[in-house]
Amino acid sequence: MGDQAAGYDATGAVERRVSARLWWKRPLDLLVAGAMLAALGPLLVVLAIAVVLESGGPAFYKQERVGMHGRRFRIWKLRTMRVNNDEKAHREAAARWFEERQSSNGYKTLHDPRITRVGRVLRRTSLDELPQMFNVLRGDMSIVGPRPAIPYELDFYEPQYFRRQEVPPGITGLWQVSGRENISGRKMMELDLSYVADASLSLDLKILVKTGPAVIGGALKAR
Repeated sequence: MGDQAAGYDATGAVERRVSARLWWKRPLDLLVAGAMLAALGPLLVVLAIAVVLESGGPAFYKQERVGMHGRRFRIWKLRTMRVNNDEKAHREAAARWFEERQSSNGYKTLHDPRITRVGRVLRRTSLDELPQMFNVLRGDMSIVGPRPAIPYELDFYEPQYFRRQEVPPGITGLWQVSGRENISGRKMMELDLSYVADASLSLDLKILVKTGPAVIGGALKAR
């Protein structure tokens, strides 16, 4: 019992040190997520209705992800695929991504036949990520940080990749503003490890400033 309590104390100490180093994140997250939901809440309702009208089924999609310190949580997105799809195709795509085997469409899967017409628009504009603002308010995620891994993606990790779990996972990050459709899993890991090493308020603000143009550029390129 004493060893277990000591383990909890050690974990708490680590988390307190991380929180102190990343002091700006929670206030920035609450400010940005709150403002985004206040401004785009009506749009979220309209998009959810569009998803349901086109393909039936639920408007939102939830999936288990791996967050800070390996904690599991449920991420929320607007559903972009038809209902009742299995994970086999995505597992295969993840393997190609980490092995740097690029297709003619880069590493993104906008031409996947499972994706609905509304889903393609949502992915091109990244509006499918909007419900993750609730994950940010809950404290599961941050606005800026490494992309939260799907549990089976950990099978492709090299030991140093687990360092990306030293900070909260984010909605946007260096990967997203660096041309994500042309970046392999290995390169994304390098960007994430760079972010972990250099995380600062100024870096988060720079990434936020670059996110809008990156989203617009990606949407125009995918047309």
